[in-house]
Amino acid sequence: MIEHRNFIGGEWLAAAATRPIVNPATDEVIATVAESSAADVAVAVRAARDAFDSGPWRTTTAQARGRVLFHMAAVVREHADRLAEIETRTCGKPIVESDMDVQDAATCLEYYGGLATKIHGETLPVPDNAINLTLKEPVGVVGLIVPWNYPLLLAMWKLGPALSAGCTVVLKPAEQTPLSMLEFARLVHEHVPELPPGVFNVVTGDGPVAGRALVESMEVDKIAFTGGTETGREVLHGVARSNLKKVSLELGGKSPNIFFTDCDLDAATDGALFGVFINQGEVCSAGSRVLVQREIAAEFMTRMREKTARIRLGDPLDRATKMGPLVSREHADRVLAAIERGRQEARLVAGGGRPAAQARGCFVEPTIFESDNSAWIAREEIFGPVVTVIPFTDEADAIRIANDTPYGLAAAVWSRDIFRCLRVVKAVRAGIVWVNSMQPCYVESPWGGYKQSGHGREMSLHGQEEFLETKQVHINLGEAPLAWY
Repeated sequence: MIEHRNFIGGEWLAAAATRPIVNPATDEVIATVAESSAADVAVAVRAARDAFDSGPWRTTTAQARGRVLFHMAAVVREHADRLAEIETRTCGKPIVESDMDVQDAATCLEYYGGLATKIHGETLPVPDNAINLTLKEPVGVVGLIVPWNYPLLLAMWKLGPALSAGCTVVLKPAEQTPLSMLEFARLVHEHVPELPPGVFNVVTGDGPVAGRALVESMEVDKIAFTGGTETGREVLHGVARSNLKKVSLELGGKSPNIFFTDCDLDAATDGALFGVFINQGEVCSAGSRVLVQREIAAEFMTRMREKTARIRLGDPLDRATKMGPLVSREHADRVLAAIERGRQEARLVAGGGRPAAQARGCFVEPTIFESDNSAWIAREEIFGPVVTVIPFTDEADAIRIANDTPYGLAAAVWSRDIFRCLRVVKAVRAGIVWVNSMQPCYVESPWGGYKQSGHGREMSLHGQEEFLETKQVHINLGEAPLAWY
């Protein structure tokens, strides 16, 4: 068992307290990490502040920043097996999924490495003898707060554009799953010497203490947060209490996955199950509301139930496993409590408890309910392997149900009628809409939601824009100043 420290200013610094990290598949403590206080976070922020204000990173050329990110990506690829194993041991996802996540993390760093040299402003025609232009400049010191469902990958979604833009970073991983980010910091420290000390810092600890200190710091210029909607509200309150720093939020969802009578039933039911049970359902964009046209609802439900029974739960390090444990005992208990509440108002179709075959670990069976959209289980984000099937009558009814939610992260529509698909795409209030597919995710495309699913966008050109400020520059070409006296 390893004791990890915070990575601050290019050094490994201990905190006054530590926290155990538990493998959710075995209930075993596998490491300890720093339980950072507000004072520990302040030390990291000061390191990032100094690195931005007086260090070399801010004046490093775009080409050099890009090379640093490419070097980071190469290190991730070289040590991918180690990072994927750590990811699986801490958050419980199947190793096959962790492998993909690590490769996607490297791709993200490569994308923003290339984008570092593509940051540019504009020249604007103004009615004067002058040149008017804009410059794009880094926001400054940014605090990155990352959730536990994709610990390494979602960190790269933020770290890549932040470093590409020229910012310095204090990153706080989720308290349950910090080990892959600490390993990444170790690898970068050892293999990427061209990254100056203080540019990239990692502090571990819980949200109410370490996270709050980062959010409320007067020396942090921006917060990028991914997590639950209620915590997102607390982030906004903290920003308002401090220096009104910039903030981007990627929050919860209750995404509709809509199936019309003319869909390919085999592909559609596979898409419905993949859309909600991938990563144990611990996905913000999970298609946790399956909307099915009434004419095919019974057949659709039968196929879902039969296929769900074939999902293999077990050791997430076994490559045959399709679903691992949830991230922690506390979260598994919360999901099971939600299932019990669901039983009171919706029809349980499949699952609904702990699998008998797993004596240890935080496992929950893939669970299917049937109800209308008014049921609590159909409206609350469960963030686990729980889906509610909701019948609808026609296109207008499907759109009404899809939009009847406070969230607006993602949606999907399945039909052979492309005109119908495009009508639904335009009508659904969501930041991401897939057609005859569910959950594809590319660094080249923006990610973010409408309504209470957050604001701002991650990935793509839009993701980098979140870490940039726009400065207007006016150059007088010889006109005499206007006399006002």
